[in-house]
Amino acid sequence: MLLSPEEDWCLAQRLDEIHPRLSAGLTDQISGETHDAVLELTTRPHASALSTADEAAALRERLSAELEPLGLRAASAGTHPCAVWSDTQIASGARHQDVYAAMRELARREPTFGLHVHVGVTDPESAITLHNRLRTHLPLLLALSANSPFWQGRDSGLASARTPLFQAFPRVGPPRAFDDYADYVETVDRLLRCGAFPDPTYLWWEVRPQPKFGTVEVRIMDAQSESWATRSLAALVQMIARLELEDGYHFQDVSANPEVLTENRFLAVRDGMEASLIDPVAETRVPARMLLERVLEAAGPHAAALGCESALKDIRRLADEPGAARQRRAQASEQPLSAVVGWLADVF
Repeated sequence: MLLSPEEDWCLAQRLDEIHPRLSAGLTDQISGETHDAVLELTTRPHASALSTADEAAALRERLSAELEPLGLRAASAGTHPCAVWSDTQIASGARHQDVYAAMRELARREPTFGLHVHVGVTDPESAITLHNRLRTHLPLLLALSANSPFWQGRDSGLASARTPLFQAFPRVGPPRAFDDYADYVETVDRLLRCGAFPDPTYLWWEVRPQPKFGTVEVRIMDAQSESWATRSLAALVQMIARLELEDGYHFQDVSANPEVLTENRFLAVRDGMEASLIDPVAETRVPARMLLERVLEAAGPHAAALGCESALKDIRRLADEPGAARQRRAQASEQPLSAVVGWLADVF
């Protein structure tokens, strides 16, 4: 999020204006989003989640350095704690105007910010297998990443207010499982043939195959305020992906219980890592931290194979105090709420 520190840390609706003033090397890895105060930093492909996260941290540093002479700051969280819909402006790009034309005033809701992690796979059928299996992990990943407790200048009572806010858009949430790649292709092609939307990138599912890149993209997570948290989540996604493709591990089988997936997603939205999620096999509730430990134990050999072992400590650190809890702690010690936005800028 672009911020104006001189205007009580409000969103700076200036990306269209400042984008040409940033260095070419940086703008190659920056893209605009629907709102003119939002930009997306995109890393290049890496073999290791940790080196990917290191590049993301370097991009943050470069962006901060180039924004300073312009009187602007940047920060990252699932929501801007104080933004209201009437302050938002739609960016001028053709895609953004198309989104506004399709979504109407829904597109002018307060902007939300997500962390998207792409995992490369070797072939289309493996992509569908991974897509289906990652669905079961979505509530846990959301709980761990929840980083949007504040909305419209008040505490929402939720760990991730971003998730229900974005739910106003169509084609969001957890997708169904697909029988195979042909099933996925026919499903998407039917919608394209009928003119429902221009291309597959308008499918805003919380996990989706990305044939253009040869990846499966996990999109359910809130954007993280600090680089180490982004690093932890990127490593965890890569570890889980390898665990599923190599071992076929399911910590919760929700394929026959879509209602369980929907309910667990809500519990993660509301309670974050304090949630107790439903285990449909045992027919009981299990603390999210216990489920995470089970996954980390199973994924341990894969963490070693991927060179991600150093991230395990920070994954547990994030579980102990996720972003929503850290924001609330910052708010408790600093008033008014706009001071939290300043803290977000400082830790960016």
